[in-house]
Amino acid sequence: MSDMLVRLYDLPEVEEKLTALAEEGILVRRLQPWELSPLRRFIADHFSEGWADEASVGLASRPISVFIAQDGARMVGFAAYECTARGFFGPMGVDETYRKRGIGAVLTLACLHSMREMGYGYAIIGGAGPKDFYAKCCGATLIEDSEPGIYAWKKAQYPPKE
Repeated sequence: MSDMLVRLYDLPEVEEKLTALAEEGILVRRLQPWELSPLRRFIADHFSEGWADEASVGLASRPISVFIAQDGARMVGFAAYECTARGFFGPMGVDETYRKRGIGAVLTLACLHSMREMGYGYAIIGGAGPKDFYAKCCGATLIEDSEPGIYAWKKAQYPPKE
């Protein structure tokens, strides 16, 4: 999968979308340190152990570079940045039963806005899966000749869940 580039200085606003989700009972916020175990379980159960390992690195960052979405006490999505490499966004995932509600877009934008606040002008989405989603969500564009990228080794070690 190819990488994508996001211009952080030209991001869509996220506040109205955060408010709209909150009105539906979905809270998007930065992960707290004591939530590592629930995060790892959620990611491993819904996605892969590899993603759980990767996102765990975000707890060592200050500020923590992982955002989660909650429906009440239930974790329903996550997004992370600066876990595999500086300036990289991902991984990101939303529980299948909560997809198509804008949660993934809000998680993505929350992370990208945080990267912008850190001083980055651009972010890389490494090994971007849903390219059309990222193009629509944040204006991401394909980086030519970026395959296999930094995740080439990971595919063999941690195949995605079927």
